[in-house]
Amino acid sequence: MSLDFDKPLYVLAPLAGFTDLPFRSVVKKFGADLTVSEMISSNALVYDSKKTFKMLEKSPLETPYAVQIAGNDKEIVKEAVLKLNEIDGIDIIDLNAGCPVPKVVKNGAGSALLKDMKKLGEIVETIKKYSKKEYMSVKVRLGFSEKIPEDIAKTCESAGADFITVHGRTRSGFFKSEVDYEAIARAKESVKIPVIANGDIDSFDKAEYVLSITKCDGVMIGRGAVGNPWIFYQLKNTKADVSESIKKEIILEHFDQMIEFYGDYGAVMFRKHLHTYSKGYKGAASFRDKINRITDPKEMREEIERFFS
Repeated sequence: MSLDFDKPLYVLAPLAGFTDLPFRSVVKKFGADLTVSEMISSNALVYDSKKTFKMLEKSPLETPYAVQIAGNDKEIVKEAVLKLNEIDGIDIIDLNAGCPVPKVVKNGAGSALLKDMKKLGEIVETIKKYSKKEYMSVKVRLGFSEKIPEDIAKTCESAGADFITVHGRTRSGFFKSEVDYEAIARAKESVKIPVIANGDIDSFDKAEYVLSITKCDGVMIGRGAVGNPWIFYQLKNTKADVSESIKKEIILEHFDQMIEFYGDYGAVMFRKHLHTYSKGYKGAASFRDKINRITDPKEMREEIERFFS
């Protein structure tokens, strides 16, 4: 399994609560080159949390597959890596050095690592040293409060990262400030390893635009794929438009995967996705109303078939 950086790589970002196995398998089937697990706490891995190991499960389609870990203690990160080494089917260990969420930052993990280049480098080195997986990557932001894309990219490169993903905001920018694609371009220019651009990429045209401005080796798409997983189909097939029949096929595939993974309760869990998928369709309100009361998978599948035809 090797990643081909000769053409743009299309990557699904890890999103807590959304990029579970069913969603990842769908985008993978329809065009994503690489999928990443939801963020896993290295502490939870070390303490054998059952829920955590369930989150590591992957779909047979997911090759290559990356597992993203968060942590700031070298010893614990090392232990977490040793656990991951024992699990087959993981090709990449990715370090989260970008998550802006307060409880993660308070523990010194996620984007807190961007405040201390020495610490960031040490954690990257630790993963690289102990991992038996093919690749080691890092997901970063432009900085904690000031933009230092070159320093961050070079730190990751010299510590042994095989590639990095740069989200075009600082930690202070959270998810709201303007994404600075020029700053991502600066990160790309400062290193020899591949760089993937991330941040507010929500359409085919936007992805093309970001690739042209940043000169990056790929794009990572997160929130832009929720309710819009066909964005990967569009990118893979270089189509600005996507037919209703393809959309319907993707929605049904997503539904079937949910039922397979979660059992019948997957139908109830799928309501939030249907709320997003039905946006902009005629009769969406009454459709949402109806599915909010359905618990039977067979009945729900029939409603989906009918509505998206």
